Amino acid sequence: MEIWINPRCGKCRAAISELEAAGAEYTVRRYLEDPPSAAELEQVLVRLALEPWDIARVDEAVAKELGLKQWGRTEADRARWIAALAEHPILIQRPIITADDGHAVVARTPEALRSVIRG
Repeated sequence: MEIWINPRCGKCRAAISELEAAGAEYTVRRYLEDPPSAAELEQVLVRLALEPWDIARVDEAVAKELGLKQWGRTEADRARWIAALAEHPILIQRPIITADDGHAVVARTPEALRSVIRG
């Protein structure tokens, strides 16, 4: 499995600790240093069964600059959202874990994290 993290994020550090405690095998992707491409974001969104606006951090400074909260949330708007997330990875919710079995979660809650560890 792979976990996308920002090392300064407490929830990311907690998720890593839980993965370690469970003996899970994983790789870390510091997504701010190694941003996902638009194609990678598309793939992860399919695995998450979410839309790009569902994983956007709309209170970040860059989100406010872009006016993200006012953007449309329809199929016609998806490409714009994905492009913004790819260009400004700070906007991506974290941590995101992609499991080897094909599913993925935004592991912000203990339940979501456990779903991947049990996976």
